[in-house]
Amino acid sequence: MVKISQRAQRLKPSATLAVDAKAKALKAQGIDIINLSAGEPDFDTPSYIKEACKKAIDEGLTKYVPTPGLLSLRTAICEKLKEDYGFEYTPEEVIVTTGAKQAIFNALLVLVDKGDEVIVLSPYWVSYPPMIEIAEGIPKIIPSSMENHFEPSIEEIEKAISPNTVGIILNSPSNPTGLIYSEKFLKNVAEIVKKYDLWVITDDIYDKLRFDFKPNKNILSIDPSLKDRVLIVNGVSKTYAMTGWRIGWLIGPKEIIKKCANLQGQSTSHATAFAQKAAEIALKSPQEEANKMCKTFAERAKFLSEKLKTIPNIEFIPPEGTFYLFAKVSSYYGKKTPQGKIISDSISFAEYILDEAKVALVPGMAFGNDEFVRISFANSLENLEKAIERIKEALEKLA
Repeated sequence: MVKISQRAQRLKPSATLAVDAKAKALKAQGIDIINLSAGEPDFDTPSYIKEACKKAIDEGLTKYVPTPGLLSLRTAICEKLKEDYGFEYTPEEVIVTTGAKQAIFNALLVLVDKGDEVIVLSPYWVSYPPMIEIAEGIPKIIPSSMENHFEPSIEEIEKAISPNTVGIILNSPSNPTGLIYSEKFLKNVAEIVKKYDLWVITDDIYDKLRFDFKPNKNILSIDPSLKDRVLIVNGVSKTYAMTGWRIGWLIGPKEIIKKCANLQGQSTSHATAFAQKAAEIALKSPQEEANKMCKTFAERAKFLSEKLKTIPNIEFIPPEGTFYLFAKVSSYYGKKTPQGKIISDSISFAEYILDEAKVALVPGMAFGNDEFVRISFANSLENLEKAIERIKEALEKLA
């Protein structure tokens, strides 16, 4: 038998991608599936961005470019960061990556040694713990509750810190909760970061999808003295409906970015050249399309929240950003389906809803909280209404 590494054997597939793939496969078979598992906008990439890409290809931008990315794109990223946050960075402090996912991966592989611990706040994006484990680190999961707005106790965070703890990952607006960390919470985390000399990876990929339409604030906004300890992750995927273009970036101290470039140079080399030019145009052009998309998501969040209230015993906090709602469905655990199966957890709940209601949701277990499911509202109002009615009917059949 061919030897397979322990690393590969321990690694599980992404739950969100797996559910999305299953839903799409059923739909391809002609089954009327409403997919509320998707982690991407349902809008098309704006035409001016696609035209910029076509032009770049026609002009020959199809060869290798520097590993950190096009200088013009890195400059545009710095300019946008100053405009949005007031932060001062240079292109040497930016590396363009194959999506924001690679930016986080690069950072963890550079910062984490075997046995090092990284604080992860639950519920979390599904890939944080596996990425830490691939870097041979240990994810220290800190739970939170809906009652506390999914902000973990500062005392619990501090209690989890050991001599092996090297950093913490933050994500706000959050996937999967759709919520935004309060300034008070971020200020308290900043104090812990300084006290224990930790790194911070702030995943800001949803920073333009805030439904109060206020400028986003990350931990560096709260405490600028942390600049040498903070790594900022972002990209064009969510803001501009460019998920398949795979353009993200990592911003931070030069010495860390240089090490990330060395690492990336031995793996993917660089993100696709002409896609980088398209991302540059996305950042430098007027933002009307992005703003319009955010307003649409805000309307859907309100609509979905109102519809979901009609289903008994489902609890949630209305989303403040992203395009996700995190719904507590554990009151249905222990109930029996018409086929005689017992719903025992978020996986069996989601499976039942997919089989009976033909609606795809993501089990909360994937995000570190088994009492919940994630509902994506990257879908039309018509489909959202239809999906909630189907879910309601399916749950009424439980005994």
